[in-house]
Amino acid sequence: RRPGFRVCYICGREFGSQSISIHEPQCLEKWHIENDQLPKHLRRAEPRRPEAPTHGSCLTAAENEAAYQSAQAQLLPCEKCGRTFLPDRLTVHQRSCK
Repeated sequence: RRPGFRVCYICGREFGSQSISIHEPQCLEKWHIENDQLPKHLRRAEPRRPEAPTHGSCLTAAENEAAYQSAQAQLLPCEKCGRTFLPDRLTVHQRSCK
C-alpha cells in the first residue's frame, strides 16, 4: 500500500487522509441502500469502524490493516467453491458455479 493513504473500513478502497472523512459517510449510506435491497437471508450487520492500536510507530499501517480486514469480513463465501463475493455478486456467481 502507498504511504499516506487510508483504507475505507466499508469498501476496502484507498483514499487520501483528507478524502477518507468525506468518503466514509457516503460509502456507509450507499452500503445501507444496497443492503436493504438484498433478500433478507443475505443482509449483513452494519460494518463498524475497527479498533486499531493507539500506540506504536506503525499506527497508520495497523489502522489500514484493521480497516482492510473489516472490509473483507463483509464478503460472503460461495457454498460450492468457497470464493468470497459481495452479496449482490454472490447470486450472479452461484448461477454459473459448478
